[in-house]
Amino acid sequence: MDNKRLNRISEEVRKVISELIYNGLKDPRVNPMTSVTKVEVTRDLRFAKVYISVLGDKEEKDETLKGLESAKGYIRKEIGSRIDLRYVPEPIFTLDESIEQAIYMSKLIDKVNKVDEDKRGNDDE
Repeated sequence: MDNKRLNRISEEVRKVISELIYNGLKDPRVNPMTSVTKVEVTRDLRFAKVYISVLGDKEEKDETLKGLESAKGYIRKEIGSRIDLRYVPEPIFTLDESIEQAIYMSKLIDKVNKVDEDKRGNDDE
């Protein structure tokens, strides 16, 4: 299957799941600060690996994953009704920690820059 088509399908699935998390799911376990960062659909369109990012602590992330796993059937049904595909991919939810890692790295860089700035300020005296 063409990579362009897979990318378009992945993006459409991402939009549908994002909209469902924002509006459609009534599960209280799903954190309202949940976002879908990326979706990778397999070449045979059987599975969609959905990377989600949750703002909160470890417990909130685990609860959100449990809530999404329990709503997997509903989410798959909605994907099938909104996107015209021969096979509706089964969503597999994975926690995406890249945003937290980027924030951590940014803080480390700022800390090193501040220490470097302080040392340079002291060398001038």
